[in-house]
Amino acid sequence: MAKSLRSKWKRKCRAVKRERYGAKELAKLKKTLGIDENGDVEMSEITEIATVVNANDIKDSAKAKESDNADVEEMEVDSGRVYNKKTLRDQYGNYPVWMNRRKILKHKKGRAKAAKGTTKTNKRLTRRQKKALKEKK
Repeated sequence: MAKSLRSKWKRKCRAVKRERYGAKELAKLKKTLGIDENGDVEMSEITEIATVVNANDIKDSAKAKESDNADVEEMEVDSGRVYNKKTLRDQYGNYPVWMNRRKILKHKKGRAKAAKGTTKTNKRLTRRQKKALKEKK
């Protein structure tokens, strides 16, 4: 389908749009940066734009902040909810907020089927079942 006349025409039109919008975007970018179209840009000194700081000074200031924060007691915060990957429920038995009702009901139904298959029945075996078990062994 990529070789049809319609798709070739659409591709051609998109290429024309790309050129036109690219030129407009470049002009807008130059205008926002204050660059003249006919002149080159002169970059100012880096010291005028930003201040250069030594890494050791930053580490020292971080340590000083930590020592100041050590005096202040922090509020206890719960570690958040921990979700089980298999059951998709948290430690309180609740499903996540992003899970919709239909998906929850579907998941519950699936869990019931899985639990039903793993539980043993308390029924007695019939003679045929006993015989089949003996033959398997």
